Formats: sequence, structure tokens, C-alpha cells
Amino acid sequence: MGVVTDAWTWLTTGAHWTGEEGVAARLAEHAYVSGLALLIASAVALPLGLWLGHLGRGGALAVNVSNVGRAVPVFAVLALFMVSPLRNAGYVPTVTALVLFAVPPLLTNAYVGVREVDRAAVRAARGMGMTGGQVFTRVELPLAAPVVMTGVRSAAVQVVATATIAAMVGQGGLGRIITAGFALYDTAQVVAGAVLVALLALVVEGLLVGLDRLLVPRPPRTPRT
Repeated sequence: MGVVTDAWTWLTTGAHWTGEEGVAARLAEHAYVSGLALLIASAVALPLGLWLGHLGRGGALAVNVSNVGRAVPVFAVLALFMVSPLRNAGYVPTVTALVLFAVPPLLTNAYVGVREVDRAAVRAARGMGMTGGQVFTRVELPLAAPVVMTGVRSAAVQVVATATIAAMVGQGGLGRIITAGFALYDTAQVVAGAVLVALLALVVEGLLVGLDRLLVPRPPRTPRT
């Protein structure tokens, strides 16, 4: 309980939240890196996954190729970037590594979500005279939305948790609090930094769950008799 109490004391000390190296600044850096990586990954993976799912061709190969990235540690990718000309490009190496990490769940869920749509519904829509684009926007996309959003939530939480690696190459984010705690042999600060990362991931998950319930229509419940 001593470490927990010390971590709580560290978190509730106002001086730790202010300044260029305070929690507020590190939180803003972490949110910026995570959000940018997730936006780029979504812009790349979601349209591709949805399109391949609609076509029904080439998707399995694309998903398998993207999943290869899961076998490569993100820190190893970042380390390679840091010995390349990109090492002086600010957050570019970190964001690039996180994008590569986020693409697989986004692409997989987008593709699977569309392919798992009831084919009878698709055939019925085509029988009504809908074009391919209309079938996609009016039938496949709405029905695939819950699976797609699951992929977005999974990628977002993974990116937020993994963005701490930016500190390993001297960049910002909540990881700097953890690495500074290790350097100072301050266990309370290390635990406090880990708690902050976990809380941020939970907040992001909660916000996306709320967005999912707000934007994705749910079928009406059948009243019990």
C-alpha cells in the first residue's frame, strides 16, 4: 500500500501538473501523437478495408499482409526510424510506427464487418435495383458499423498505450514521466505515470463507446410477452 499511497501523493501534488514537463503538458503531447496516428491509420485502413470487403476480392490477402505488422515490435520499428534520416523529423518516426501498429485492427475489422453482412440483405437490395454504391452506403456500411467501431476502439486503446515509447527516443508524452521516474529511482512517479496512461486509455475507450452508441443505430428490442 505504500507505493499506492506515494503514487497518489505524487498525482495530487500541484507542482507535478504544471510547467513544460508537467502532467498537463505531457498529456497534451501524448494525446496529440496518439490522435494523429489514429487519424492517419483510419484514413488509410478504413476506406481500403471497406472497399475490399464490398468487392469481396483481395481482402484476405491484404488483411494477412497487414497482420504481419503485429509480429514486429513497435519499438523495433521506431529504432529503425531513429537511425534513418527521419530521426530529426520530430514526431514523424513515432507517429509512423504507431500508424503501422494501428492499421491491422482497423483494416481487419473493416473488411470482416462488410463481408459478414447478411448476403440475403445484399441480394435483396440489388433485386430492388440499387446500384453497387447504394448497396454499400445503405446496406453494407450501416450493418458493418458495429464491427468497424470495435476495430477503431481496439486500435485507439492500443495506440494510446503504445505511444509511451516516444519517451524511449527522447520525445514527449506520458512516457516521459515513467522514464524520468526510472532515472530518479522514484517508484511512485513510475506508478503514477503508468496510472495516467491507463486512465487515458480508459477515457478514450469510454468516449468511443459513447460515440458508437450515438452514431451506430441499434435494432429495436422486441417487447417481451
